[in-house]
Amino acid sequence: GIIAFVPSKFIEKDFPGHLLKDESISFDEVFAGKEWFPTATPAPQFGFLPLITGTLWVSFFAILFALPFGLSVAVYMSEVADHRTRSFLKPVIELLSGIPSVVYGFFGLIVIVPLIQKVFNLPVGETGLAGSIVLAIMALPTIITVSEDAMRNCPRAMREASLALGATRWQTIYKVVIPFSVSGITSGVVLGIGRAIGETMAVLMVTGNAAVIPTTILEPLRTIFVVTVLPQLLHGIHHLGRDPLQSRPEDLVQAALLRSFLWIDHKKLLFLLPIFQSIRLLYDLFQIFRRCP
Repeated sequence: GIIAFVPSKFIEKDFPGHLLKDESISFDEVFAGKEWFPTATPAPQFGFLPLITGTLWVSFFAILFALPFGLSVAVYMSEVADHRTRSFLKPVIELLSGIPSVVYGFFGLIVIVPLIQKVFNLPVGETGLAGSIVLAIMALPTIITVSEDAMRNCPRAMREASLALGATRWQTIYKVVIPFSVSGITSGVVLGIGRAIGETMAVLMVTGNAAVIPTTILEPLRTIFVVTVLPQLLHGIHHLGRDPLQSRPEDLVQAALLRSFLWIDHKKLLFLLPIFQSIRLLYDLFQIFRRCP
């Protein structure tokens, strides 16, 4: 199809095409629309349906991947591992929750995306499956930590009573410990998935950023949260391309970050991403201290 701007005086009454009303967007067009084209002229298209379906696809498979693995690791650390192994694994897992999301996105871009493209023989590896795996990895530290703490709070008397009645260790785990800790496990899952679903940069780097309704998880898609960060990156590129001397520092950082993804190879980008993150953090701290009385 073709979208064209034609003055109203040249449109005949029996015009067979579809007329887009200028600057008028209905409720149905927003929540049931299948096209996301906010820069269309004269009438932008703000159909949320591709964004909502993409978010649901990624979130569902992220939970599907993260929940069994995270719960298994939590059970192992709480009930099976010895003190030395637990004291080593717990700080390492908690440290993973402090890694910036852009680092997870970069890991998915250079490891997970090529692997998916090769395994499933796809033209591109940036798919919803890559985004689900990255979000699952990001949610694992929170799920494991909170679930493990909840299981360790199970009273020792309940474990000893179960063992005294003839139950094995695994029967005690899934019949006594897990039911007692189900509220804490649920909290860990909600916190972990909630933190992962709201991520933007990691998903933007590995899902293909295609505003279309996906039919399978092996297709590029776009989540609704990516829409909040993409205009800022493009805004930084716009300011940097016009007049770098008058650009704001955050625009320069965002533009440099986006241009790095386009022009710099993966090995150099591995060292530059922490620098960009540090610059942005220092600028935010400077703005906070400057506003303080």
